[in-house]
Amino acid sequence: MPPSSLPPAVTLHPDEARRYLVGQHGLARSVFPPGARGVRALLKTLRCIQLDPLDVIGTNADLVALARVDGLARGDVYRHLMPGHAFEHFAKERCLLPASAFPYYRERAAQAPWWRLEERLKRLPEAVLHAVMKEVEEAGPASSKELTDHGAVVPLDWSGWKGTGRATAMALEVLWTRCQVVVCGRAPGGKVYDVPRRALPRHAEAPVTQPFERWALMERVEAAGLLSRASGPHWSMLSDVRTTGLPDTLVKEGLLEEVSLPGSPRRYLAPTGFRERSFPEPDDRMRILGPLDPVLWDRGLVRLAFGFDYVWEVYKPAAQRQWGWYVCPLLHRGRLVGRLEARVREDTLHVDNLWREKGVKLDDAALDAALERHAAACGAQRVRRPRARVAS
Repeated sequence: MPPSSLPPAVTLHPDEARRYLVGQHGLARSVFPPGARGVRALLKTLRCIQLDPLDVIGTNADLVALARVDGLARGDVYRHLMPGHAFEHFAKERCLLPASAFPYYRERAAQAPWWRLEERLKRLPEAVLHAVMKEVEEAGPASSKELTDHGAVVPLDWSGWKGTGRATAMALEVLWTRCQVVVCGRAPGGKVYDVPRRALPRHAEAPVTQPFERWALMERVEAAGLLSRASGPHWSMLSDVRTTGLPDTLVKEGLLEEVSLPGSPRRYLAPTGFRERSFPEPDDRMRILGPLDPVLWDRGLVRLAFGFDYVWEVYKPAAQRQWGWYVCPLLHRGRLVGRLEARVREDTLHVDNLWREKGVKLDDAALDAALERHAAACGAQRVRRPRARVAS
């Protein structure tokens, strides 16, 4: 439909956008109960928590939860959500998703060529798929190392990144992509798989009420808060949906609003009535954000709303990094005020580098309290940190 048929875009001042994004992403103050109940409520609110295997001061999933929920330790995200409350699949890349989302993925799995599925099927004998599926049904939950070894396959290669060369592990990836099995936990042997009827008993056979694309776009807008209509990693597996008429249709139906920010030609999608949503004022707690926290998904929007330039440099060669390998932003009183690079070594949380934004005086008491909380969550007994440098 022509753009002129849409309602006019809402103009949002950057400060308004910042306050809304902080509230929408649950970062204004602690509103979730502690422990397991809080993690489960958090996942329902955020819609998805992006996963990354790197575990420097906790994985990204740990960092997302620790910034919002009290009473957690490193790894509790998986322990409190699986099985029964969550599963893993592609949303904003690979994510933890609420169990209630499973029926939509189950319906979509037969159609979607996610994650180079066809290439895996070329490498994998059909008999191996059937054998692995049968064994999980009879012996699950289990990791790939606990199942029968079906020999080797040619691994996939992503520009030098090698996939698994084990037929059993690749079969599990195919069955997982198809939603015939789900990840139901993590163990020292890797991901633990089971069949949906055991891992997600309340949702395995639940019906869906609308097409996947429509449901998923509404979920993504809620998860992003403001979803840029321009292409980018914030669309991920919904990139094809972006260029269809569906976004315009949902705006015209009054289910989404189109938003503009001064200083940017981009248009954003927001939930209808987002300006009327009530969020608490930010508290005095400083929060360490994971590199893939949902408030950071759209780096251009972060620059507009927060005046903060952030690039995750983990995949850059060392000589090209401005900051460091695994650098996390610091949020305080609703603003991004600095960043740090840290590691857990033995019983100590070592902050190797600490920067404050220009014009910002870091609150040392709030920073020390944040680091002490984080150290305790990581099982460290002490913190070592330098004085903050000014971001250049």
